[in-house]
Amino acid sequence: MSWLTTFVRPKIRTLLGRKEVPDNLWHQCPQCQQMIFHRELEAGKKVCPHCGHHMRATATDRLDWTFDDGVYTRIDLPKPVLDPLKFRDDKKYTDRLKTARETTRQEDALLVAHGTIGGLRAVVAAMSFEFMGGSMGAGVGDGLVAAARLAVLQAAPLVVYTASGGARMQEGAVSLMQMPRTTIAVQMVKEAGLPFIVVLTDPTTGGVTASFAMLGDVQIAEPNALICFAGARVIEQTVREKLPEGFQRAEYLLSHGIIDMVVKRGELTATLARVIDLLTAHKRMAA
Repeated sequence: MSWLTTFVRPKIRTLLGRKEVPDNLWHQCPQCQQMIFHRELEAGKKVCPHCGHHMRATATDRLDWTFDDGVYTRIDLPKPVLDPLKFRDDKKYTDRLKTARETTRQEDALLVAHGTIGGLRAVVAAMSFEFMGGSMGAGVGDGLVAAARLAVLQAAPLVVYTASGGARMQEGAVSLMQMPRTTIAVQMVKEAGLPFIVVLTDPTTGGVTASFAMLGDVQIAEPNALICFAGARVIEQTVREKLPEGFQRAEYLLSHGIIDMVVKRGELTATLARVIDLLTAHKRMAA
């Protein structure tokens, strides 16, 4: 080591200042492994420009992309009883909640907002996979009920973006009870003669798939989204057969009549506006 390296270079760096380069300027596509500049990725709504892979998006992203000009009003959701079972595995449930809330800046795995889509009023509920895997506990159940009540109050369609690993194990039976609760919430909307539209995103699994996620008047999915109740490995071990290629992916479900359409993210807002317009035209004409 020379005195230039040891003494002079550090002094020059101190005098001139050293600009740190952020470590999140580039993102690697998990599908094709290509590097994408962060601004290009955001402009493309987190869809890879090289292979078209739809990366996972946050609940806030969903709301920003869906409402006209990104303008909407979030509503405060009911706060359920915290840790009803006093659950603990290798960490306390309360500690897991605290970490998830600090990371996502959300109270739970669901955001609800209202605004306009294509100039028509709508209520949108978006699930956050980044919040404990989008698991459905009492907080999510309360949020869906609140969203349904708001839709009925505003006489507006309810749009739900699903992204979940299923029921929240830390809440046990309390979590399982959210399946009938959310089903009743959907029924409230339908009995009011309002559209219930579900957008299935990657992944939608478990108790969410087995409840409100499959009750939409119109079922839309993003390309290649994983949509299932149980995992492919569990099913293969149960039936002892090799599953078809692409089993449980959006395109496979579309070809078998389980969902209505697969829509690219860039076309999703326009599709929602068109569907809402068609499903609410009779009410506007009657008024």
